[in-house]
Amino acid sequence: MASTTTVIGLIVGSMAAVAVAAGSSNHVTDSLNKPSNATTSASAPKARVVQVTGEDFKFEAPDSIPAGLTEFRFLNKGPALHHMALLKLTSGKTVDDLVSALAKPGHLPSWARELGGPNASAPGEEANATLTLEPGNYAFICFVDIGGPPHFTKGMVKPLRVVPATGPSGPKPRADVTATLFDYNFKFSAPVRAGKRTIRVHNTGPQHHEVQLVQLAPGVSLGDFMKWMEKMEGPPPGKPLGGIAGIESGMSQYFTADFVPGSYALICFLPDVKDGKPHFVHGMTQQIEVK
Repeated sequence: MASTTTVIGLIVGSMAAVAVAAGSSNHVTDSLNKPSNATTSASAPKARVVQVTGEDFKFEAPDSIPAGLTEFRFLNKGPALHHMALLKLTSGKTVDDLVSALAKPGHLPSWARELGGPNASAPGEEANATLTLEPGNYAFICFVDIGGPPHFTKGMVKPLRVVPATGPSGPKPRADVTATLFDYNFKFSAPVRAGKRTIRVHNTGPQHHEVQLVQLAPGVSLGDFMKWMEKMEGPPPGKPLGGIAGIESGMSQYFTADFVPGSYALICFLPDVKDGKPHFVHGMTQQIEVK
């Protein structure tokens, strides 16, 4: 798991001069979930918003939140690449147990379930993910390992306790498009149009998958981008815009992004459960055109 974001991390690492806004607060708020093509009545239950920041090398986030539909808004304060992967710790395990288990080579232990979360975005920018949380123990974690040990070994892992909610949960977001993940590709239910769009990500494959969204530079194709990653010489020909971190088979999650007209790449960097190679090696990449 620790090496799955190395490549995209190096892309953003070369962009570390981006100015980062200071003084962001971290708290739980309630906000109406308002997709671009949906209307919501004033009496509808509200989706809970949890604001999280990541920097070298820590998370700033609440220690405890209520269960239910939750939108995580993750601000990468950098200067390095960070993402906010979320794990649910079962069988009474703790973050200390998780760190001990990850010190050994291999896959995640069976009691640590991958629940997605906002994937990598450029330093100074925010990514988001919406999912339903049940009561229990969780962990925020950053698996990025740019030129050294993964960030969780430097302290970028934080426990989260989810407690029973006292009121009703908000409705699930209304998606503009569904992106289905499988071994080894992405399938969209409809073209992604320009504007603020909510994407439902559904993993139908037999193993974990992720969506890393990259906005390609003008005139750059997915093939050009993948070729650049082989040597990483010159400026990066694309900009990470978030997406959904690793989710298990059968899970669904949502993210919202502002799409401007142009070309975008979707890439899965997670290691295959059989051979350990990144899924993009098996062909799990796709280019889409937004108009």
